[in-house]
Amino acid sequence: MKQALYIVFILFFIVPSLAQSKIDRTLKQLNKESIPYTYVDSLKNKSNIFLLDTRKKEEFDVSHLQDAIWVGYKEFEIDSVFTIIPDTKSEVVVYCSIGVRSEDIGEKLKKAGYSNVKNLYGGIFEWKNEGNVVYDTLGTKTERVHAFNKQWGKLLTSGEKVYDKKKK
Repeated sequence: MKQALYIVFILFFIVPSLAQSKIDRTLKQLNKESIPYTYVDSLKNKSNIFLLDTRKKEEFDVSHLQDAIWVGYKEFEIDSVFTIIPDTKSEVVVYCSIGVRSEDIGEKLKKAGYSNVKNLYGGIFEWKNEGNVVYDTLGTKTERVHAFNKQWGKLLTSGEKVYDKKKK
């Protein structure tokens, strides 16, 4: 019985914190922190914000945060954003898988004059790891999250990982 409790403790408390520390290390290694972070807990309580998903369209189609707008990464066009968000003082939160690509898009938004841009720390992975809901293209709740590839997928500890057929 003691052994079973120990295993449950490891699964629910230790494993998620290991993924979190890996996200921390990865972001410290790959990001410049040029765009201030917003965190999952504070994002859940916000309204009147624009959520911009900076992942590939295929990733967005699998799942995304509710009411997120897909802007892409390689496909990103600032003119499209000006059409959607004409007020450059609006609060904008960019996200991707963990927050690397979204920082790049956040920098482009900042350069274009948007003054209230935040990067979701840990991205959709952290959102899902903390037990929050994601939606598919039909607006239906789903457990599926595009994990990009096996290496990045290690950072996603909750939900059903989805990969492109060619990127396993």
